[in-house]
Amino acid sequence: MKPTETLMHEHKIILLVLDAAEREARRMGETGQVRVERLEQMVDFFRNFADRCHHAKEEKLLFVRMEERGMSREAGPIGVMLYEHDLGRGHVRAIAELLPQVANNPAAGREIQQHLEDYIRLLRDHIYKEDYILYPMADQLLSPEDQKALEEAFVRVEREEIGEGVHERYVELAHALAGGE
Repeated sequence: MKPTETLMHEHKIILLVLDAAEREARRMGETGQVRVERLEQMVDFFRNFADRCHHAKEEKLLFVRMEERGMSREAGPIGVMLYEHDLGRGHVRAIAELLPQVANNPAAGREIQQHLEDYIRLLRDHIYKEDYILYPMADQLLSPEDQKALEEAFVRVEREEIGEGVHERYVELAHALAGGE
């Protein structure tokens, strides 16, 4: 499997959780209730699967290799993707910081809902740009040797940096969140 195919598969897992997050945000808007434990699970997923696993493969491996092949880091698609990764981290951080305040501060729930909605919109647009613009560019830019080296590096990241079985645990969490109400 090409590295971009691996990343696109991970996007499908992330989209499952974004769908669940969208239902949760709508529910919050309708009821005013914040299900802290469920949102903590989503924050955990976004921090560890979407960011630490998925975005790390892009930032430390794919984007670096694309730069080595002549694509600018500051201008163009890579710069936009990095900026959006940072924006997303900010929304997730804000949600995590607001969750402990929910019991004593009703406004915290509305802020969480807004950050969640903004994060969902951002990440859906971001995934579209990667799947339909950046990854096809990468596939044209990178040699078969580059693709193989990245594929091997992705496996190494999963095994050595993320940890054995962690990826699978987050895929299970994604399915649980997607199926749960």
